[in-house]
Amino acid sequence: MHTTPPSLLERLRRPGEDPAWERFVLLYTPFIFSLARKFGLDREAAADVVQDVFVLLAKKMVDFQYDPEQSFRAWLRTVVLNRIYESARHRRITLLTGGDPIEIEQRDVVAAFEEAEYRDHITARAFEIMQREFHPTTWKACWELIMTDKSAAEVAKELGMTEGAVYVAKCRVVRRLRTELKGLL
Repeated sequence: MHTTPPSLLERLRRPGEDPAWERFVLLYTPFIFSLARKFGLDREAAADVVQDVFVLLAKKMVDFQYDPEQSFRAWLRTVVLNRIYESARHRRITLLTGGDPIEIEQRDVVAAFEEAEYRDHITARAFEIMQREFHPTTWKACWELIMTDKSAAEVAKELGMTEGAVYVAKCRVVRRLRTELKGLL
């Protein structure tokens, strides 16, 4: 019997889920790092924030209960912003936004965490990470159909597939992507 694997957030709660943590770190490291840099931290301080966030998450995720009515993104944003603020205070750095975490959240710089940018970043990272899990032809069929203006017929002809096989490839990749990102978006 084939069952859908649990969401990434649920897997993070279990002891010994190194693959889940590896995937989570791959998804979020560039995003957290770039946000810290946008707030004015240098590369070293931004890297420290990333590390601090993951250490904290490793402790908190054991008891984390995902609530579909709540936003994981908002909770994570609060964790990251607090770490950025603490790092700046510890290093005596003035953030580009200035102020405390409440003020920081109200500033336009937090646009980096707006829903569209967050979704785009996490989805793109998930696609990048998942690519190696699919046969190259399956991946290319999905990619060409979604990311270019090519029709299924054009993609099928280019890859030596049937149109149906192109649609099946797209469905397999997108279904896997949805499973991977369940609870994160």
